Amino acid sequence: MSERTITRSDLSYVLPPELIAQHPMRPRDASRLLLVERDAAGLGEIAFSDLADRLGPHDLLVVNDTRVLTSRLRGRKASGGQVDALLLEREPDGCWQALVKCSGRLRRGLKFEFDGARAQVVELHADGRCSLRFERHDAAVSSVAGDVEWLGKVGELPLPPYIDRDAPRADDATDYQTVFADKPGAVAAPTASLHFSRALAARLPMATLTLHVGAGTFRPIRGEDLADHVIDAERYEVPEATARVIANARALGGRVIAVGTTVVRALETTGGAAGSGRSGLFIRPGYRFRVVDELITNFHLPGSSLIALVMAFAGVERTRAAYRHAIEERFRFYSYGDAMWVR
Repeated sequence: MSERTITRSDLSYVLPPELIAQHPMRPRDASRLLLVERDAAGLGEIAFSDLADRLGPHDLLVVNDTRVLTSRLRGRKASGGQVDALLLEREPDGCWQALVKCSGRLRRGLKFEFDGARAQVVELHADGRCSLRFERHDAAVSSVAGDVEWLGKVGELPLPPYIDRDAPRADDATDYQTVFADKPGAVAAPTASLHFSRALAARLPMATLTLHVGAGTFRPIRGEDLADHVIDAERYEVPEATARVIANARALGGRVIAVGTTVVRALETTGGAAGSGRSGLFIRPGYRFRVVDELITNFHLPGSSLIALVMAFAGVERTRAAYRHAIEERFRFYSYGDAMWVR
């Protein structure tokens, strides 16, 4: 099936609701790993903890070290109505881009009260976002580090809507962060990395990069023609050290194994070289990969740009067959679910 014939319908499947994982496996690396061979028809399965035993001497895994911000705030309007705000990204002037839910019409000048701060809507954007200017009650000078520290005290983790919680549980504070989480800035976890325990990670050849996952990761493709879909650009950085070990692994005949779609997008944006910026790269069937040899990824929402990326890598029908098999074999789906290794 060529790129021109791929439509949103090809990205769809029916998932029994009970297969949506509401909590991770314990330990993390006890999850299941579906093996998908691109050049063979069969499917296999191993425990995620057995990953280290399947690597060659020069293989390299690349993981995303972004950290999820506790960026969901619950507060009240000046008039008393409830407000739910998801802070997405801090702007250079100190304002925060946000998605805000409240009673009534969202307008410029609207004021909110949160724990430890007041906020005012200073701009409305066409995509449904707004810009909020905060005034913290502690009178601290606004800074990236200061805002992140404040959010750590008063904010909640922005769990995906398919995890059925009125509010995050205590365990989610660690469950929804990877063991690699270091650089704050994401509003969703790079979920393929949630399967790694510290003990397993210590046994693996690894390099890190950063891509701060944005709210657009959950936005479905609306139109039938994938070429019309635009994904949100997300901030990334591929360090010099990571670029060097990737080049070395390739020179020695090793496989570059991307852990997660975010890693794929960052590496394919730079071609494996060091660099930073914003990536709006939408990978869909027909794309020619330049860097990534293999992919470890979770099972994704139907109709999403993430499934389109997996299909570009594994093939449309191979991916659909893998998903059918995973459903038949009762794999666990989405953020806290199981994973697949496309080889």
